[in-house]
Amino acid sequence: MIGNEMLLLPVLFPIIAGLLFLTVKGKKQQQIYIFSVVLLEVVFVWYLCLTQNRQITFWHMSENVFISFQNDGLSRFFACLISIIWCLAAVYSLEYMKHEQNTKRFFVFYIMTLGALIGLSFSGNFMTLYLFYEMMTLLTVPFVIHSGTMEAKKAAMKYLGYSIFGAGLALLGAFFLNYYCYTTTFSAGGTLNMTLVKGNENILLVVFLIMMIGFGGKAGMFPLHGWLPTAHPVAPSPASAVLSGIITKGGVLSIIRVAYYLFGAEFLKGTWAQQVLLVLAVFTVFMGSMLAYKERLLKKRLAYSTVSQVSYVLFGLMLFSPLGFCGALLQILFHAVAKNILFFTAGAIIYKTGKTYVNELKGIGKEMPIVMWCFAIASLSLVGIPPTSGFVSKWYLAQGGLCCEYAVLGLIGTTILILMVSALLTAGYLLPIVADAFFPGRAEEYYHRENKEPCFLMTVPLCILSVLALLFGMFPNSIITQITQISNSILQFVSL
Repeated sequence: MIGNEMLLLPVLFPIIAGLLFLTVKGKKQQQIYIFSVVLLEVVFVWYLCLTQNRQITFWHMSENVFISFQNDGLSRFFACLISIIWCLAAVYSLEYMKHEQNTKRFFVFYIMTLGALIGLSFSGNFMTLYLFYEMMTLLTVPFVIHSGTMEAKKAAMKYLGYSIFGAGLALLGAFFLNYYCYTTTFSAGGTLNMTLVKGNENILLVVFLIMMIGFGGKAGMFPLHGWLPTAHPVAPSPASAVLSGIITKGGVLSIIRVAYYLFGAEFLKGTWAQQVLLVLAVFTVFMGSMLAYKERLLKKRLAYSTVSQVSYVLFGLMLFSPLGFCGALLQILFHAVAKNILFFTAGAIIYKTGKTYVNELKGIGKEMPIVMWCFAIASLSLVGIPPTSGFVSKWYLAQGGLCCEYAVLGLIGTTILILMVSALLTAGYLLPIVADAFFPGRAEEYYHRENKEPCFLMTVPLCILSVLALLFGMFPNSIITQITQISNSILQFVSL
């Protein structure tokens, strides 16, 4: 298979492979199958991302409704990130899921979800993006409901309800876009027909705000953030990791495509809708940090942390500036790495000790030193302390906020709420866990413990991600160069 048709391979392959997994017998054969599928998917995705731009359109349902794929710079960024994280999480899951029931069902949906995410990344128009966005939601509901408890069922229904409601808001906006845009095929700079828009600007801004709130629900932005702290504690830890680190980025990608490729940054910059979304993003950052600081259940604390940290991304995107956009993409990458580390460590602790609350983790650094060192690195990254990668993204977001033409909002939002208060709160809800793990206060709580480090299938992904969290922080120039190129290609149409 050569040419543009190659774009279909990384989308269809995991979906078909997930269904075929039902026929695989034997635990060993299943593990080999899972690892082979996700590794092959990494090869397919990276091959497409290292070759020239491709585009394919097929299945025309009407003149304006059709399925289209493309691998532009933004597609490549998200597809590469998703494939690598998904592969590492799969390796981790091979061991973790041994103490769970219905593992075959879990991996069927896990593999198929990868295809939906790559389809979302390579989407060439709104119809394709919406199709795979909904598919991503439906395929991840079994992650939340996995344990089958009443709490899990309620959490799954909440997740499904929030997701469908948010997607419904986005679909409502699509009807307007279909009329006011020349095309809903993604084009950097936007596709609005300004002749039709003239005199109807406020209507379009209301539509934009509704769509951003809808897609922002998946990204954990207020007011549709409630599913995150409910779903994460009941899902298996590998599922929590990808829900937090990757699935939330599906909402972010959708926001970028609608804001920058359909409406266009030039149309949105300086409007009241931009200001409303900046306020919502800053409020969500602060709110998520406060709720995480008060939470005592470890995985729920990490879920509230995601609410806060992903809203850094939304803040950067809504600045509609090159520095803000670069900071947002850097935060997407570095948050995905750090948050997967944190949920992997939480899973390792649950798997080996059964402990789920923060106050139970005193002295656990003696039992699980590798795990807790990884936890410490990821925590420092989320706080934004050099030389970890989180410092780089927050530096760019700070610069983007301070350079914003809304000087007061940019200054207050960046230097006071986002950088100072939220960073302090992040340190307050993560670093005491590290301190208590290695310095519990009494010798008998620390020195008379046996080693409970998990096996290599769980520690290797943790160590790889932890090394990346440091390397990205110490040597960020190559990544910044690639992201700057993406930013320049999108924002070249905006008057700065």
